[in-house]
Amino acid sequence: MPFPIHTLATQANCPHGAKATFIATSSKVLIEGAPAMLEGDQAMIAGCPFTVPTGKPQPCIKAKLEMKAQKVRIEGKGVILQGPADLCESAEQIPQGPVTYATVQTKVLVT
Repeated sequence: MPFPIHTLATQANCPHGAKATFIATSSKVLIEGAPAMLEGDQAMIAGCPFTVPTGKPQPCIKAKLEMKAQKVRIEGKGVILQGPADLCESAEQIPQGPVTYATVQTKVLVT
């Protein structure tokens, strides 16, 4: 099943509504004018309001993007795909819930 490649223009939120900011390390390949996300690139989250029931703040700080293409590589690194297992994590690396996507490019799909 083909999946879209993440780009710098991908818009996503943590399950608590905070915005994710994608950070691409290469700009050699553009999809619809935005750099493709590569293995090792990050999606950081700021402003998550989540607090555990005991009152301890436990905000999402990053989106863990696990799915990479098997055959498509840029500069020797696999491209990152929108995967069903993309999760947000706290600073303590505790899974907080799935990433919710608002905008993902759909011109380039790969497996």
